[in-house]
Amino acid sequence: MKPMRSSDQSIDKRPWLLLSPSLVFITLMVVIPMAFILVYSFYENIDLAVDKVAFQFGNWNEVLTDGYYRVAIWKTLRLSVIVTVLAAVLGYIPAYFIAMTKFRDKWLLLLLLILPFWISFIIRTLSWIHIFGNQGALNGLFRMLGITDTPLSLMYNEFTVIVGFIHVFLPYMILNIYVSLEGIDENLEPAARTLGATPWQAFREVTLPLSMPGLAAGCLLVFVLTGGSYVTPLILGGPNDFLFGNLIYDAIVSELNWPMGATLSFTLLFLLGLVVVLYSRLMGLNQLSKAFK
Repeated sequence: MKPMRSSDQSIDKRPWLLLSPSLVFITLMVVIPMAFILVYSFYENIDLAVDKVAFQFGNWNEVLTDGYYRVAIWKTLRLSVIVTVLAAVLGYIPAYFIAMTKFRDKWLLLLLLILPFWISFIIRTLSWIHIFGNQGALNGLFRMLGITDTPLSLMYNEFTVIVGFIHVFLPYMILNIYVSLEGIDENLEPAARTLGATPWQAFREVTLPLSMPGLAAGCLLVFVLTGGSYVTPLILGGPNDFLFGNLIYDAIVSELNWPMGATLSFTLLFLLGLVVVLYSRLMGLNQLSKAFK
């Protein structure tokens, strides 16, 4: 075999030529628009939808010094962790069942799993109003059972926001874990049992470690999606249940302060990017590809 590179031979340019269409597309659709947003964060907002071309750090200084934004960051990270942990615990069981079941038509189970994706994200979120609302199913059940005569206030709090997030993002977690479990050799657990391991020990020492790439990929995906979401808190949350994404929405849509919206957007991008970097340091981004093998 001839080496790819020698002392009198240049670097093989064929991989770069093959990657060039993707690189051009990413540059045009991601890098350049993000550069415009970064530049816009230094503009100065004078009035509603009236911005002055400038290079000033007023927007960044406000985001970094105002405690209101620190509270929003803390709420976003805390809620993202809660949703991710609950989704991991609740998602592993059905993923394990689907992967290990001997049901001949397993594709039906997978179809039921992806069925929610056929329904609008907003409609799925709004459906919880008909469950937790004053005239919803739960309050109707409580009145029918004689538990209460007046409707219970179950809506517009952090609990309903968490439920809404898990309802929407749980299939992502299950699919990632399922794909990882499906790639494990089905003879490994029986082999561990023949060597004296109990079913729980076989799962803990064999299946769980081998499924970690899918579990970690699902956690990363759910965390990032939760951290960047604003629709669910807007519909199901109360005045104090806002996330950082809601601040971006308010700055751009309600206040028409696009420079501040650009600044907040890049702040959220930086925070979620730190999570991806931390994941890369602990797990390695190559584990993401293993989750889908």
